[in-house]
Amino acid sequence: MLRSMDSAVAGLRAHQNKMDVVGHNIANVNTFGFKAQTYTFKEAMYQTSSASTGGSGGAGGTNAAQYGYGTLMGSIGMDMTSSTPSYVGGFNATIDGDGFFITGTANNHNINPSTSNAVKGTDFNYTRVGQFTVDNNGYIVDTNGNFIYGFRNNGSNGYDTNLKALQLPDIMNADNTAFSYGGANVSLSTSIEINSLGKIMATIKVTPGNGTASAATATETKTVEIGQVAIATFQNPNGLAKVGGNYYKTTLSDNAGQVAAGKPGEGGSASLMTGYIEASNVDLAKEFSDMITTQRGFQANSKMITVGDEMLQELVNMKR
Repeated sequence: MLRSMDSAVAGLRAHQNKMDVVGHNIANVNTFGFKAQTYTFKEAMYQTSSASTGGSGGAGGTNAAQYGYGTLMGSIGMDMTSSTPSYVGGFNATIDGDGFFITGTANNHNINPSTSNAVKGTDFNYTRVGQFTVDNNGYIVDTNGNFIYGFRNNGSNGYDTNLKALQLPDIMNADNTAFSYGGANVSLSTSIEINSLGKIMATIKVTPGNGTASAATATETKTVEIGQVAIATFQNPNGLAKVGGNYYKTTLSDNAGQVAAGKPGEGGSASLMTGYIEASNVDLAKEFSDMITTQRGFQANSKMITVGDEMLQELVNMKR
């Protein structure tokens, strides 16, 4: 079989793979938080017909003669640059810089982020999409129902140092001592919002109860801090793995490097833009250009197979 046909088949496969990546990027041009992927080629193996030899005595040196066998997939990477924020209002936020929101399918984690590999070794999902809501149990969740992790406000002692699932009832219970209401009855009022430092503020209604003397004597409204969302940053965010649904995963053995979890606007962590959600960073002009060049490459390789087939047919006809 002709080597050119081997190369052409490898070229078809590689260009088909690139078209898959380009198609995926274009399909997600309007997906919040989507990071475009890039595809590169690399040369396939070589067969050496004659090796490179240096000159000796009266003979001159010769260069190597090698036959190539086409191309292969080099890498599929991610463009992790931030995209344009899209304003949607409401209980939403985008990260104004590097980092990810920390989410989990379980609400019982209690992680010390300063402990080596504690965050990375937990089955968290990471996302750039800050679409938040409150479920029927008072937990702060995203649109897929995953719990949002951060640092809870424990009242007089300030914020917890461990990562926990943020929950409204944690601070609005019957004995609400953190806000000096004793045995007052507390319920969520009409609003909940997040600020640029990731602090979640809720408006609560306090009605008289049978508690201590510090209990409210009349129904009143008060704004309290529920907690502060956490931002995770990685040494190498390109080492994360996409798992669908705008989520990324990390494992102890991957190439993402160390992870740090902190509060927005503190210790080098990015602050938030409230009311915004990050748009897709797909560049349509680039993707259409890549689509055209990929199609031309695929056509050229298919033509090579056609020409190679005609050459083999000529050989068959020589015998007749």
